[in-house]
Amino acid sequence: MYYVPGLSFQERMLQWAEHRYGLTIYRLPHFELAQFLKYGAFRPSDLDVSELSVADFYQHLRNHFSIHWIAAGERIADSIWRRAMIKKSSTIDSKRGRIFPVAHFTKAHIFSYLKMHRLPISEESRVLGFSFRSLQAEDMIKIRQHYPEDFAKIKAMFPLVEAGIKHREFYGASKQVSEI
Repeated sequence: MYYVPGLSFQERMLQWAEHRYGLTIYRLPHFELAQFLKYGAFRPSDLDVSELSVADFYQHLRNHFSIHWIAAGERIADSIWRRAMIKKSSTIDSKRGRIFPVAHFTKAHIFSYLKMHRLPISEESRVLGFSFRSLQAEDMIKIRQHYPEDFAKIKAMFPLVEAGIKHREFYGASKQVSEI
């Protein structure tokens, strides 16, 4: 799932996996992207954009691939919402047709598994510390610094994204000065 299609740091990892395992990875917009576009996240709003729910997203996958079960990479430790969701359904959610194979893994478990099986850590995980997940200033500053061409793609789609960076730089700097 992507917020901005074709970001090089994501594409390199996807292409590596496609080549390594001889498959084609299905790329589609993240369901939150519709909300970003509709309500104007760092861009003018477009109220004609239809919102998508997680259920809509999963139904699309089920219809497109003629499947029922979907394996997801969410972990209990990711957030309080994921903890609640996985605790409620367990790691096999029969009602929603979802399984969570790494639900009880910590980040250390994930990295240990990757190392043990000599699998690469994605660039975004090395640079950001996690998968690209938002337009927040902290993420955008790192992307602008490490991937200026990708930042330009993000900025083309979300032209006001630098406003968050400027806000962070201004208030972050003034907070540090006041603490001295």
